[in-house]
Amino acid sequence: MYERAGRFRPAALTAALAAVLALPAAAETAAAGNDDEAWTTEAVVITALAPSAALTIETDPKQPRQPVPASDGADYLKTIPGFAVLRNGGTNGDPLLRGMFGSRLNLLTNDGTMMGACPARMDNALSYVAPETYDKLTVIKGPQSVIWGPGGSAGTVRFERRAESFVDDGARGSASALVGSWGRRDAVVDAAVGNPHAFARVTANRAESDDYEDGDGRRVPSRWYKWNSDATVGWTPNADTRLEATIGAGDGYARYAGRGMDGAQFRRDSAGLRFEQGGFSGALQSIEASAYTNYADHVMDNYSLREPDRSGPMPMPMASNVDRRTSGGRIATHWEWQPVTVIAGADHQRNRHRERNGMGVDTYAALPWTPDARFSTTGVFVESSLGLGDAQRVVAGARADRAAATDQRTTTGGMMPMPNPTAGQRRRETLVSGFVRFEQELAAAPFAWYAGAGTVERYPDYWELFSADTAGAGTVNPFSAVKPERTTQLDAGLQYAGAKTGAWVSLYAGRIDDFILFRYGSGGMMGTTTMVDNIDARIRGGEAGVSLRPSAGWKLQGTLAYAWGENRSDGHALAQIPPLEARLSADWARGAWSFGGLWRLVAAQHRVAIDEGNVVGRDLGPSQGFGIVSANAGYRFGDAVRLTAGIDNLFDRNYTEHLNLAGNAAFGYPADPVRINEPGRMVWSKLDLRF
Repeated sequence: MYERAGRFRPAALTAALAAVLALPAAAETAAAGNDDEAWTTEAVVITALAPSAALTIETDPKQPRQPVPASDGADYLKTIPGFAVLRNGGTNGDPLLRGMFGSRLNLLTNDGTMMGACPARMDNALSYVAPETYDKLTVIKGPQSVIWGPGGSAGTVRFERRAESFVDDGARGSASALVGSWGRRDAVVDAAVGNPHAFARVTANRAESDDYEDGDGRRVPSRWYKWNSDATVGWTPNADTRLEATIGAGDGYARYAGRGMDGAQFRRDSAGLRFEQGGFSGALQSIEASAYTNYADHVMDNYSLREPDRSGPMPMPMASNVDRRTSGGRIATHWEWQPVTVIAGADHQRNRHRERNGMGVDTYAALPWTPDARFSTTGVFVESSLGLGDAQRVVAGARADRAAATDQRTTTGGMMPMPNPTAGQRRRETLVSGFVRFEQELAAAPFAWYAGAGTVERYPDYWELFSADTAGAGTVNPFSAVKPERTTQLDAGLQYAGAKTGAWVSLYAGRIDDFILFRYGSGGMMGTTTMVDNIDARIRGGEAGVSLRPSAGWKLQGTLAYAWGENRSDGHALAQIPPLEARLSADWARGAWSFGGLWRLVAAQHRVAIDEGNVVGRDLGPSQGFGIVSANAGYRFGDAVRLTAGIDNLFDRNYTEHLNLAGNAAFGYPADPVRINEPGRMVWSKLDLRF
């Protein structure tokens, strides 16, 4: 099952980019949607997103998008220039922003952290997110905010549900259903009821898909199923006071062509409490406090969704059950002294990880849990904005964190256990971060620009301290050897917003000291070994977009994203950097009808570091470029019913993404690493209702 990607010539990409940049410019403001407003005549399928403010993008994840509406949080982020996904087959890919992976991205849901448990991130945080059950997605690029937790050197991603508000007794709701190729079926319900003093809201979804077929008609093992349900009750005694409590659960399974095991269980249990108080006199404007607990219970096995590979390293049925409970809280105070605003507060997070493994079918369930790791972080932060007249401001922030980790393993080595030299040891670090940014709107023209510098110290995460076999020179326990990572980065951007045209550009350049890198080798009981190391790295790149409204109903857009990385310690390319990518789209909307098309262009990637990467993936070698065309249409039956449909990969091209896993031998892939092919032509239709 060798890859045969449709070739895309760099000259074609260059010509397409020239056409995009020739368009007059405009910064397209992506406004978050509001379920209480009627649908407008805008195109109803999202194909690209643009900044709504400096380094910030906001959108409504309930909106249909192309490719097919997302199965998880990472899948939705692909719509935003600068994001890529380390592909995992049908679902549960891992997001990267500007080539940066893992805890370099702060991933939050309702301002809480949901950490996965798999040592290889089979259940990364966004695999537990159903985008359509949230009201708002906010992305902050770069180290340009300090109020949303530690780390986040690449950026911050927040999936949020809005605060419910009822002027009178009433109810509101929405629902959607989707069907598509290869048995894709989704259903979402969101309903709320309340009065001026109290409310209740329920969101739920169910989604599934069979194995897809690539552009050559070959089946790719990728079947998956998910469900989620969350309920919120709130008390709003007056306009300035709000108290909310939320509980939720979810589960599912996923088959992976690129892994030796599948995800047989993705159990999630969540609970949260949030309090807001405003209406103060004087400088204090409001206080908000929240607390949460999120529990992931994940099962991996090689027998529920496949037959064990009798000739491979796991010939017998076996399973691994891992869980992680993450709890934390945050308090923030908002102050204002014209022209200064300040947000100051503190946050805390702790999590513990356990595992149990068994040979044979479901034998793990009778075994006791074995704790292996504990983490905690306590931080304080302050972020301020100083207005310098009507058109200028300076935004700055700083935070300090006290982080700790405890190694609870008594042995290491998996099937061949050996005494753990760091058993019971505890690591503590004090980390500091900060940024400053200048923003200006130019009075002579509808231009705005910004420039900022930020620095972040990031504590190694669970995967970097516990998942690799060795560290450094190859003989050291990673827990004792891996150092915290420091990123120092410059960000700058320009936006133009005219009546019919617009453009935006965001550029960055950074230095990462003690960048945490995984190196892969052969050998060991499972076929590969991993070593984690600290190196020095440089990164740079940017994103740009243009839009044009040439006549009534028409909207033309183009976006471009480029990332570059260098391993300064070894003098070669930094691994797992996505290739140059452009998106060109044309949309027409008039009355109830809308039509659109998307041309996604991805260049070849030749700057690689073979067998280097992260805990999930490694560079498998150079990749070919490709171009994929998709189309969509929509019709509104009044303000309450909307029907959309789309065809992804219209010409049924066979291609692979550069950031991808290699096919597993249990499904017939060859021993030499071969990337997993992407889906061929897919047809889908989605019905949205509001009531």
